[in-house]
Amino acid sequence: MAALLALPFIGFAQQPTDTITLKKVLNEVNVNALRAGEKTPVAFTNISKAEIEKGNLGQDLPYLISLTPSVVTTSDAGAGVGYTGFRVRGTDPTRINVTVNGIPLNDSESQGVWWVNMPDFASSIGNIQIQRGVGTSTNGAAAFGASVNLKTDGLNKEAYAITNNSVGSFATLKNNVEFGTGLLNGKFAFDGRLSKISSDGYMDRASSNLKSLYLQGTYFGDNSVLKGIVFSGKERTYQAWYGTPANYLDSNRTYNPYNYDNEVDNYGQTHYQLHYSQQLSDVTNFNVAGHYTHGVGYYEQYVGNEYNPVLYNGGYVWGQNSLSFYGLDDVIIGNDTITTSNFVRRKWLNNDFGGFTYSLNHTMGDLDLIFGGASSRYSGQHYGNVIWAQYASNADFNHQYYWNKAEKSDNNFYAKANYKYSDATQLYVDLQRRRIDYIFEGLDANGNSAEQEINLEFFNPKFGLHHTLNENQVLYASFGVANKEPNRSDYTESTPDSRPTHETLYDTEVGYKQVGEKMTFGANLYFMNYENQLVMTGKMNDVGARTHVNVAESFRKGIEIEGTYKLTDKLTWAANMTLSENKIVTPFVEHVDNWDTWGVDEVTHENTDIAFSPNVVWTSQLNYKLDKNTNVDFISKYVGEQFIDNTSSEDRMLNDYLVNHLRITYEWDSKIFKTAKVSLQVNNLLNNEYVNNAWVYRFISDGWDPSGADHYVNADSERGYNMAGYYPQATRNYLLGLTLGF
Repeated sequence: MAALLALPFIGFAQQPTDTITLKKVLNEVNVNALRAGEKTPVAFTNISKAEIEKGNLGQDLPYLISLTPSVVTTSDAGAGVGYTGFRVRGTDPTRINVTVNGIPLNDSESQGVWWVNMPDFASSIGNIQIQRGVGTSTNGAAAFGASVNLKTDGLNKEAYAITNNSVGSFATLKNNVEFGTGLLNGKFAFDGRLSKISSDGYMDRASSNLKSLYLQGTYFGDNSVLKGIVFSGKERTYQAWYGTPANYLDSNRTYNPYNYDNEVDNYGQTHYQLHYSQQLSDVTNFNVAGHYTHGVGYYEQYVGNEYNPVLYNGGYVWGQNSLSFYGLDDVIIGNDTITTSNFVRRKWLNNDFGGFTYSLNHTMGDLDLIFGGASSRYSGQHYGNVIWAQYASNADFNHQYYWNKAEKSDNNFYAKANYKYSDATQLYVDLQRRRIDYIFEGLDANGNSAEQEINLEFFNPKFGLHHTLNENQVLYASFGVANKEPNRSDYTESTPDSRPTHETLYDTEVGYKQVGEKMTFGANLYFMNYENQLVMTGKMNDVGARTHVNVAESFRKGIEIEGTYKLTDKLTWAANMTLSENKIVTPFVEHVDNWDTWGVDEVTHENTDIAFSPNVVWTSQLNYKLDKNTNVDFISKYVGEQFIDNTSSEDRMLNDYLVNHLRITYEWDSKIFKTAKVSLQVNNLLNNEYVNNAWVYRFISDGWDPSGADHYVNADSERGYNMAGYYPQATRNYLLGLTLGF
């Protein structure tokens, strides 16, 4: 299809001048098809490489974008290294589309992105664009609240070698080496990076050992660019997934219940990309890319033969210490029959993901056209092995107790048009068609395990207008539709009779921007109206699993305000604030396990807040140029109260928090080094104790008080109990970095 689209324009091809400017332009076009331009009527933020480098001292990428509007970050280990994540406008990571050079990064089944698999990837990023809301059409997972487009490093004309080294609290250590040949004979360039990051984490035993590499080679023709990229990450992290009990937050807030020596997550992933860009004429260019990703790894768990609930899929599962659960026979010793045991198990994922993307950009007078799309195929093997059992009569040391495979194909095509209606007004149309075919092992209508297949087709239109009021002020408005399929567990843990349906988002955005010599200002109003949004209610389906439930009507609405003001020649203030309301309008029934009756009690809720959606988020950054070599940044981040389930209960709520950071950067002139810089970052300067994430399981027990038996359990103020784990964040901590470049 892409080749056919190119045919009408090939006859007009010219030979543009071979210049560095052309090479840079061609180097960018492979991602421009997905990105918002200056006059695209959507809410977006661009982050330059210089901005990325300022805070790139070893923390994961979510922390490097945390100052942008509506972003809230999380860290299981508490210090920004290891398992980290972020939400935008309250939207969770499974609803945020992420691409690298236009190639999908989200996992095809869980639909999330695991930044721990890409340590120090920020060091190889040239720039980032974050689009909030539906945004423009993209490749891969649905942009159901935001999309993040990462572009890797472009052309460096000169040869270079740079090393970045950081040390910090909790034995945090980062070392990397970046290098490049520069442009050779006007045709070739090669770049690379090797990185290692380690940290003990703020939480007990929440250590991380992360390694990565990045390699790229580029060939520049007279009117084309061919680029090959390989990047790989290997992580080994001690699990800190369970969190800390509420009653430990004041006395032992770094508590981690995992004590088994090898309770680790161990995973490696390698990405291959090949990009080709061709300038067909002064007004037409064509881009195509092939990609392949392979990942394999496991997490290891000790399962004890005692009261040992296992957190799973928004609820708890008991009985995983049973021999029969693993397909093992009971053990008979004398007159005793042993049905349970202590186990050590590994849950594996071995997956492959590959495909291609393409786009054709063409200008016809006042009309800019983009045609593009992607086709990909995923194959994932899920299996678990028992590698040790205290009691087992028919087990070896690698007994496989489950294995299943899933395949998913994802195809989309989009057409975008930006029409210059007048000197002041541009009209925007963006139409996308997406098809998903998913084959997995699940349960049929009779509850028997069988191969299942899901086929979905979505139409995602977007329309917008951009109007220039004068040389300093603009208005824009847009309306977009996005559709999203349920994730893996929603399908595998249900039957055809209980599966949730896909969800739909209708997004309206209206914005205003002003740019002046001393001040910039922007305001964006948004109304995100959901149809059949998937939320957790505690309900068990017909196979006894807690999965997401469709609620008919819910919404997010708010205003994002951002701006910069140059107070003096040396002092600049940048800030943003989001004020929002995030509600489930339709009455829904919360299902609460009753431990006395072994049944379920129902509680009806109406007009409640959507979980993890604070109504107020703001960021402030004061930058002071002490002299030509020294910069001081004082950074503040406030996140309002947020609920950890969808009931708006203060028993299940995270308190608001304000955290401040100080960063001092000193660059000096050196006869030896082209670049010489030292950075000191003090995180949580005022030593606040705060929590930014949690999980909860609610249950009822009138006949027995379990809070004395399990320190994760606390009484609910209305009825029953809450079993909850909280993720405390680090108190005052430090990172010291040294950058030297040749």
